[in-house]
Amino acid sequence: MSAAAHRANPYTASGLAGSSRGCAPAADREPGGPGPEVMAASSLEGETVMNLAGDTLGEIEELMLDVKTGRIAYAILAVGGFLGIGEKYFAVPWRALTLDPERKCFVLDVDKDRLENAPGFDRDHWPAMADESWATAVHEYYRTQPYWK
Repeated sequence: MSAAAHRANPYTASGLAGSSRGCAPAADREPGGPGPEVMAASSLEGETVMNLAGDTLGEIEELMLDVKTGRIAYAILAVGGFLGIGEKYFAVPWRALTLDPERKCFVLDVDKDRLENAPGFDRDHWPAMADESWATAVHEYYRTQPYWK
């Protein structure tokens, strides 16, 4: 999609603060227009994820869809590294994230130590996310109900 077409897409115009795409405050959005309830998946990539204590945990690298059900299964959280080198990735169940419209970020209710000990992977070694035993273990770790239930 061209840059001009991307800017014209109303579902990316409401990107969160901290995004290079900008953020339209609720008062500035057209009634019935896009908002935090329905957004383009691409507008969420690069958004900050914080914990309840206000610590920055990382940023959303990718969204993983369950193609069969049409649901977002996981947000891939990128943590650490520099310019993509040395980053560690975590598949965080979508249900474990909450949009905080006031802080304009996503919130994950884990402390930094728990996240550092979470099952993670690197850029070249992704897990088999369709494997139900792997998926169940990830959901249990983040204390969320599996998205397929």
